[in-house]
Amino acid sequence: MAVVGDLALMGTKIKLIGKLEKRVFGVPLSTSPRFSFSQTRNLDVSKSRTAVRAVLQVEKIQSSGELKEGSLGFDVVSERELKENGFLGLRKTKLVCTIGPACSSIDELEKLAIAGMNVARLNMCHNSREWHQDVIRKIKKLNQEKGYCVSVMIDTEGNQIQVDLGSSSSVKAEEDSIWYFTTEKFEGSRPFTIQANYEGFSEGVNSGDDIVIDGGMATFEVIEKVGNGLRCKCTDPGLLLPRAKLSFWRDGKLLGRDYDLPTLSTKDWSDIVFGISENIDFIAVSFVKDAEAIMHLRDYLTTTSSKAIKVLAKIESLESLRRLEGIVEASDGIMIARGDLGVEIPLEQIPSVQKDITYVCRQLNKPVIVASQLLESMVEYPTPTRAEVADVSEAVRQYADALMLSGESAIGSYGMKALSVLRTTSTRMEQSCREENRQTLLHQRKLGASLPDQIAEQICNCAVEMADNLGVDAIFVYTRHGKMASLLSRNRPNPPIFAFTNDNSTQMALNLQWGVTPLLTDLSDDMEGNVKKTVELIKAKGMIKKDDAILVVSDIIPISTAQTIFQSIQVMTIT
Repeated sequence: MAVVGDLALMGTKIKLIGKLEKRVFGVPLSTSPRFSFSQTRNLDVSKSRTAVRAVLQVEKIQSSGELKEGSLGFDVVSERELKENGFLGLRKTKLVCTIGPACSSIDELEKLAIAGMNVARLNMCHNSREWHQDVIRKIKKLNQEKGYCVSVMIDTEGNQIQVDLGSSSSVKAEEDSIWYFTTEKFEGSRPFTIQANYEGFSEGVNSGDDIVIDGGMATFEVIEKVGNGLRCKCTDPGLLLPRAKLSFWRDGKLLGRDYDLPTLSTKDWSDIVFGISENIDFIAVSFVKDAEAIMHLRDYLTTTSSKAIKVLAKIESLESLRRLEGIVEASDGIMIARGDLGVEIPLEQIPSVQKDITYVCRQLNKPVIVASQLLESMVEYPTPTRAEVADVSEAVRQYADALMLSGESAIGSYGMKALSVLRTTSTRMEQSCREENRQTLLHQRKLGASLPDQIAEQICNCAVEMADNLGVDAIFVYTRHGKMASLLSRNRPNPPIFAFTNDNSTQMALNLQWGVTPLLTDLSDDMEGNVKKTVELIKAKGMIKKDDAILVVSDIIPISTAQTIFQSIQVMTIT
């Protein structure tokens, strides 16, 4: 392939010259030039203080085999999948597993990593600080000693109204049984008595209102108010679980309550400090009400953490839905917590709300995780329901960045099988979406404010269109902070994205981006040298072969040229 061009904003001129010889829409062409074009036009950028250079180049690259194998940070799972399935066989949807008693040993953690776990989630509602520390260190040990690449996320407990049964076991509420909800504190348990953890929980509640437990696990009708407590009758029997959540409904509508609780509790801040000390990669914030809480946490992390910890906002309340776009813009990513969200909105609205949130996240270039009850039946049974498989497929079809297991992996008996179902279902639906060419349906919102950001965004949009139209086998992006890798991912290209970075925080953050395989390697200001080195190393590992076509994008900023950002697109064939 021999297309050569140059697009430069280095003062007043843009020049583009090129000819294409090798491949169009994946179809080989003859070695003689089929077309050529040239265009020169003037563009006044004299008022811009930042010079931007962009290069479009298509050329052949030949491996000399001079560099030694093993200098490239390929994780062992991606390397195996690439060798076995080829570029287009790589799974693009990322998988998050909640770690609990059923999978906390180092052997079980390694099995999850081998099976495709990209991110390990620790729910700070459960287990001790020592338990969490032990799990985090086991995961980091596996990464360092066995060559895995699993990121660590902590999920804050959040401020919420919960019930306490006085014991660690569940209690069955029978139909027409009478129960007392109280804020009184007492040790142990009392028959038919439930403690609420907030003094004003009964304010504004009237006789005839309904108390719904955990989104429908059980329902009670308020008979009368007794002081600060409520005397209730069970109308829908079910299991009451420890730390269950409750909501109030009147005439079939959620009773809006403003408890004036901060998003992050004292315990949450303590858990965050712990997470910082353990060098975690993500913090998922529960029960986010507005963007201010996310911005406050990000500011705190900037001043206290030596690494770039990403902050995810969990969308699980009416308040967060009303302020969705501001929360998405303020955060580094979103988790759609469908379980708790289903407590606050009618169940029939969950599918459309999930679709809308996923779309907004893609528009604003933020990764989105679809969570809660994906394969809930597999907590107890070895095979999922067909409806659950359809649910997983729809999330993949909506181009969610990641899918998450909760109780299925944390406490279930078939966590490995559940992860396998996510992996195989995701892979099959991704193949179907490629065949439909559905990624072209997204109308992209322009994000960049500055000229360099706008150019980077347009380069990535064009790069993905080129990659799909030319039928290239893979996209390589060289990035220090992951920005262009995320912009490429936003476009959901057919070929996989390999992101080469010299920053460990960037590598771990990109673990949550759709279609991105992050690789830790040394990068220099010499882009040609970076490309040649990494291509040779991958070829030496047997993961790339003759006539493979690679599209290369870069946002490396040369240290020697402080005012210049080097951005480029190159297309190469391996010889």
